[in-house]
Amino acid sequence: MELSLAHPALKAFMCGSVSGTCSTLLFQPLDLVKTRLQTLQSGMQPGSSRVGMMTVFLSVVRTERLLGLWKGVSPSFARTIPGVGLYFSTYYSVKQHFFQDRNPGPLQAVLLGGGARAVAGVVMLPVTVIKTRFECGRFSYRSVLGALRSVCVTEGPAALFSGLMATLLRDVPFSGIYVMFYSQAKAALPQEIRSSSSAPLANFSCGLASGVLASLITQPADVVKTQVQVNTQLRTAEAIRHIYREQKLQGFFRGAVPRALRRTMMAAMAWTVYEQMMAKFGLKS
Repeated sequence: MELSLAHPALKAFMCGSVSGTCSTLLFQPLDLVKTRLQTLQSGMQPGSSRVGMMTVFLSVVRTERLLGLWKGVSPSFARTIPGVGLYFSTYYSVKQHFFQDRNPGPLQAVLLGGGARAVAGVVMLPVTVIKTRFECGRFSYRSVLGALRSVCVTEGPAALFSGLMATLLRDVPFSGIYVMFYSQAKAALPQEIRSSSSAPLANFSCGLASGVLASLITQPADVVKTQVQVNTQLRTAEAIRHIYREQKLQGFFRGAVPRALRRTMMAAMAWTVYEQMMAKFGLKS
């Protein structure tokens, strides 16, 4: 079947997968640094000197060489390529069903973005767990499939869904907030900009602003999610108490800078590439 004859939802899946692949490859080092920050800080004693983003970055390069910054890129690809594709195909299908002739309002955009992310987040959670473990440096998995088998044998299949609540509390609000601000910011652009050759750059700028806000709001849930997936004995409520006991409120914002940089740049790039590819297919994104 020719690509031009493919179902629109399949085209949206392919556009999302391509956009997610590009953004993951570029920004994987930021995700690794963020995960290392969140897991290293949990073992520090109160009053000890703070470990910052550049300290972790240089430590990884020194001990694991430059390519060490891309540790965990295999599970990232395994999660992102189908995950972002599923997100955008779900988003496109629901939007076309309910908002074919009009743009969604702010609250509707929150529900649309959050719903699409919930579907992708639940389906891809097992790979997300493996990705987090790869990045933290505490586990010696050799491959994604080997890691999945190891977790199932040693901890049981339920361990592959550890951090489900924290993941949904992070990803669903992030996507809902992001889509709301992104769609509203795009709609506020003058028509001459939206129809000009600088439209992709303008859309990317809207994505950056939306991503920063959404990242900061959902940062505490990301810290909790990382702790639950790395420390298998913790549950969500226990992880919250553990983080607060060791680092107080500031502990919920560990890794905020690299995560905000990564999520903001990834989301802005993914949406820009997705929309440009959908336009090439003659589809309204």
